[in-house]
Amino acid sequence: MASALETLCGQAFGAKKYHMLGIYMQKSWIVLMVGCIALLPLYLYATPILKLLGQPDNVAEQSGLVALWFIPQHFSFAFQCTLQRFLQCQLKTAVLAWISLLVLVIHVLTSWLLVYHFRLGVVGIAVTLDISWWILVLGLFAYVVFGGCPKTWTGFSIQAFSGLWEFLKLSAASGVMLCLENWYYRILILMVGNLKNATVALDALSVCMGINGWEMMIPLAFFAATGVRVANELGAGNGEAARFAAEVSVVQSTVIGIFFTMLIMIFHDKIALIFSSSSKVIEAVDDLSYLLAITILLNSVQPVLSGVAVGSGWQSWAAYVNLACYYLIGLPIGIVMGWLFNLGVQGIWGGMIFGGTAVQTVILAIKTVNSDWDREVERATMHIQRLSN
Repeated sequence: MASALETLCGQAFGAKKYHMLGIYMQKSWIVLMVGCIALLPLYLYATPILKLLGQPDNVAEQSGLVALWFIPQHFSFAFQCTLQRFLQCQLKTAVLAWISLLVLVIHVLTSWLLVYHFRLGVVGIAVTLDISWWILVLGLFAYVVFGGCPKTWTGFSIQAFSGLWEFLKLSAASGVMLCLENWYYRILILMVGNLKNATVALDALSVCMGINGWEMMIPLAFFAATGVRVANELGAGNGEAARFAAEVSVVQSTVIGIFFTMLIMIFHDKIALIFSSSSKVIEAVDDLSYLLAITILLNSVQPVLSGVAVGSGWQSWAAYVNLACYYLIGLPIGIVMGWLFNLGVQGIWGGMIFGGTAVQTVILAIKTVNSDWDREVERATMHIQRLSN
C-alpha cells in the first residue's frame, strides 16, 4: 500500500509541490496503521489458518509461534515502507543505503547474540528482525525530522486527515496490485506442500525461490527507480522523458536478467550446493533449473513494467490485470498441469509461469508501448490538484 507514495510523492516532487510530500507520507501512516490492525488476526491465528490450509501440524505450530513474535516487525513496516519511498522520491537513495548498512551491522551482531550466544532459536531470529526493523525506522525518521528534508518535511499537519478516502483508494489499489504478484509464488509453495511425498520437492523449490529472491533484488531496485523517475517526469510535465526512462530501465534490467539466466543454465547441476549437500535435493534442483532460469528472465522485465504502472498511477488497472493473469489463468493451469497431468512441482510451477507471469508481462509491455504520454502528464496534473485540496 505504501507504493501509492511513489506515484503521489514522485509526481508532486516533479511538479515542485515539495510541502505535499510530507503530508502524503502522514496520510500513508494513517492508512497503513489501519491496514496493520486489520491484518493482525492473521498473525494471532496463524497456526489454525495454516492447519486449515493443509500444512503439517508441526510446521503450522512453529510458524504460528514465529508469527506472534513478528507482530512488532509487522507494525514497523507501516513507517519503514513510507519513509523509504518518501526519500526515494527525492532521490535520497544514498541516505537509505548508509542507514541500511548501519542497521545490517547491528542486525548481524544482534543475531549472533540472541541465536548463538543465548540460543533462542527461531524466537531469537524473530526478535532480531523486530529490533533491526525498528532501528531502521527510527534512523530514517530521525533523518527526516531533524533537518534532512527541509523542503519536504514541514512538520505534522492536520491536513493529513483530509482527503483520506481518495488516498485510501489509491493505496488499496497499490496494495492489491503488488500483493497479487507476491502471493502468487507463496501459493506455489503451499500447493507443492500438499503434494504426496513433497519433502524433497519442497526443499528444492525453496532453494530455487531463495536464488530467485536474491536475484530479484536487482529488478526490484529497477522497479523502485523506474516508478520514481516516471512519476518525477510526469509531475514535471515531461511525457517523453518518462517514456524514455521506462525504455532504458526495461533494457538494462533485461540485459542483467539474461546474464543471470545464463549463469543458472551453465551451473544448473551445482547451484543447489549453496544451500544443501543432499544429493536428492541437488538432483531435484537440477530438474527445476530451467524453470528457475525462465522465471528469472521474466522477472527481469515484469517488475520494471510494474514500476512504470506505479509511477503513472495505473495501479487499479494493473490490479485487474494481475488478478486475471495470475489467478484466473496461471493458477488453474498450474493445478491442471500439476495434478491432472501428474507433473508435480514442475507442472505447477511451469503452468503458473507461462499462464500467469508471461501473459501479465506481455500485457504490461503492450500498455507501456501504446501509452499516450502527453495524456499521462495531464492525468498526473489532475491527480496532484485533486489530492492537494
